[in-house]
Amino acid sequence: MDRISFQQLFNALPSPHMLLDTQLNFVAVNPAYEVATDQPGRNLIGRNLFDAFPSEGEARRRLEQSLQRAIETGEPDTLAYIEYDIPIPPEKGGGMAKRYWTAVHTPLCDTGGKVVFILQNTVDITEIVLLREAASMPNSLFSGGVALVQRAREAEQAIRGGTGPTQQFRALFEDAPGMVALLHGADHHFTYANRAYRKFVGHRDVIGFPVREVFPEIEGEGFFERLDDAYRTGEAALGFESRLMLRDPQTGEAREYFIDFSYHPITAADGSISGILVQGYDRTDSVRAQRRQRLLLDELNHRVKNTLSTVQSLARRSFRATTDREDARRVFEGRILALSNAHNLLSEQHWESADLASIARLELSALGSDRFELRGEPIRLNSKAAIALAMIFHELASNAIKYGVLSGREGSLALCWAVRDEALRLVWKESGTKAPVALQDLKPGFGMRMLERIVTGELEGLLEFKVDDRDLQWIMLIPMAELAAARTLPHV
Repeated sequence: MDRISFQQLFNALPSPHMLLDTQLNFVAVNPAYEVATDQPGRNLIGRNLFDAFPSEGEARRRLEQSLQRAIETGEPDTLAYIEYDIPIPPEKGGGMAKRYWTAVHTPLCDTGGKVVFILQNTVDITEIVLLREAASMPNSLFSGGVALVQRAREAEQAIRGGTGPTQQFRALFEDAPGMVALLHGADHHFTYANRAYRKFVGHRDVIGFPVREVFPEIEGEGFFERLDDAYRTGEAALGFESRLMLRDPQTGEAREYFIDFSYHPITAADGSISGILVQGYDRTDSVRAQRRQRLLLDELNHRVKNTLSTVQSLARRSFRATTDREDARRVFEGRILALSNAHNLLSEQHWESADLASIARLELSALGSDRFELRGEPIRLNSKAAIALAMIFHELASNAIKYGVLSGREGSLALCWAVRDEALRLVWKESGTKAPVALQDLKPGFGMRMLERIVTGELEGLLEFKVDDRDLQWIMLIPMAELAAARTLPHV
């Protein structure tokens, strides 16, 4: 197999790269970097970075700090977003051009482990920033409609004479944060894969094997076909946030990923396509974060509408139920506070779930009493159930303080729960020397009607009331299915 030189590979890279020494002087730049900065390499080599691209503001401070971190720690450092103006050549009018960039600084060490060079891979994202400002484009460095920045530049005129990476190539790309691989031949045998690529695929054996044998689980997902097309036509293939179901080699479990990738054909000395240069970026976390954000916004809009409806109902019922306006105001404020408490707990968990005990403790403590006991297994409630039970606990606690066992100096309150036969059984029990209110003496006010409506209507459960000489009990039976994704928490 023919070998290729470091210079061939460096020049062939479709994205802008440059090399600095530890004094931040230019050592090398590739053609893509010259295009991105509009500066020929002969004007840069040997010059200090900040002489060639002067800046005295926040942009210089951030760029210099990132480079120094890479030198001092020996670890790659990323600038996800930076505004950094660059000079316009005099023949093009002179002055400064406002530009936006993302950059990765990777330290290169000598055999003794000392950092001797810094490799910068930079991407000009000015076009994307301007498009976002003009059309509120989603926050994505490689969003649809905009080519993978600078990576569509094909390597047709470079890398001639084979696909085997040299030792210099390995030193340059082994620690790169993005995934890099070289494939050879029509069946796409792996001849190189850097550390990031090997880690992403679960450290499975790849070198010397064709892609279809290495990744049989992605047959039919379109990746192989696009590789075949790139090899046959000589045209680069790009993918953005492409879904990939990849099997874990250790467990056999399939996991979902989202990646940005590019396949760039490599031409041999005779002009034929000899292989494919693969670049990839794991976008799984950002894609899931974006989807989660959209879901949260949809959920928030839904919850705001429901909450406003609930507040309107509470206000209408609270002020209609009594002629004492001050008492009505206190009742209404207490119910709004119960809603607010539940919302706060849910916000802390990104509106995914809330702990039943935390909801109960918060509502009872807010009423200024410590004569209560909570007993039950840890249970997670979805947002709907959390708000519903917060209102239930608030109404029961308010009645206990106003009319029940907590209205006197003696007696106590216990709230117990357990999951039995796919249902959550809640028991609210008031015990003490103060005689409990008889069932026939309970007035069917808004509080009781709301309690029944929430338990039997909203939560599709059952509500039962029991009373004797010393105890009063409210018993609720709620199907676990109505608590959605509720689950038992692990004991600690």
